[in-house]
Amino acid sequence: MNFIKASILRYKLWSLALLVLLLAVVLPLTLDIFRLNLVGKYLTYAFVAVGLVMVWGYGGVLSLGQGVFFGLGGYAMAMFLKLEASDPVTTKIQSTPGIPDFMDWNQITALPLMWLPFKSLTLTLILVIAVPTLLAWIISYAMFKRRVGGVYFAIITQAVALIVTVLIIGQQGYTGGVNGMTDLKTLAGWDTRTDSAKYILYYVCVALLVASILLCRWIQVSKLGTLLLAMRDKEDRVRFSGYDVSNFKVFTFCLAAALSGIGGALFSLQVGFMSPSFVGIVPSIEMVIFAAVGGRMSLVGAVYGTLLVNAGKTLFSESFPDLWLFLMAALFIGVTMAFPMGLAGLWESHIVPWWKGRRQALREAAAPAPAAPVAAARADEASLPEGVSSQRI
Repeated sequence: MNFIKASILRYKLWSLALLVLLLAVVLPLTLDIFRLNLVGKYLTYAFVAVGLVMVWGYGGVLSLGQGVFFGLGGYAMAMFLKLEASDPVTTKIQSTPGIPDFMDWNQITALPLMWLPFKSLTLTLILVIAVPTLLAWIISYAMFKRRVGGVYFAIITQAVALIVTVLIIGQQGYTGGVNGMTDLKTLAGWDTRTDSAKYILYYVCVALLVASILLCRWIQVSKLGTLLLAMRDKEDRVRFSGYDVSNFKVFTFCLAAALSGIGGALFSLQVGFMSPSFVGIVPSIEMVIFAAVGGRMSLVGAVYGTLLVNAGKTLFSESFPDLWLFLMAALFIGVTMAFPMGLAGLWESHIVPWWKGRRQALREAAAPAPAAPVAAARADEASLPEGVSSQRI
């Protein structure tokens, strides 16, 4: 118990403890399974937002293509689920039983080589992290070693998102095209569509998200986190101190990509499909907005920002189907203009000082008043001429 308390104090995890209480206790007790599954879907985006806090908030590198890594992780898991749903018995009416339906529609008669590793769940779980990380390493190593950064790197990541989207849509026979991969029902024989399965997947998502936040927080309080902040503020000074700045940027970018891949895989499990609409430029920019609204320097704030924006998106689209895009735009612009550091900045600049002042006022009000004789003696002494004491020798 003392170790846990010491860890909370050292790493400042009180806000994370409140988030866990909200996600693991309050929401499951107050929401029905449909709404809770929606929250689970939102939390898969939070993995991307947490990664953006590391690469953008701490590393100073803005990426506008995180949807690529989210989509790659999602497609890796979807490929395994699609193969499991395409067993010879289920697909016996196809021209070629045992392959996904969209391959049969496109007159592919054998399972492509790139699909073979996804017959194994173990390999799939490895590839969910390895594929996004490898692509992130190739992009970041090629760019950062040549000192390409700032707005140029952001534009390049946008271009990568566009290229990957076009590639996925164009290779319809191998990826499902614009429709994506649908009808994902079971995981190793376990039906993921039941209410009990949705509860389990929700808690798995919460547990992995908390573990990701703890990992990132550990990096932040380490020497590496200090160097990341120094690199963000004074990159040349860090370089002249003998550090290879490009390696730090590559590491944080790959970390963010790995977290995004995990979020994409959980999305495929909870929602039951994956499509190129989650890979392109628009979803990538939305993911940046999640981190900006929550606070790009706060890991927990990024989760709250993700929940707030997506909950607003759902509420506005249900209540105002013709105006919800304008309302979402107003929410984004209003929050970023009023609170440049996001919700976490609002908490630190307004709520925390107010709470401290309130506690101090309560302490002063609860403190006992000085005794009457003592107060009278002090008043008499204050009325004497300067240098004269009321005490007798």
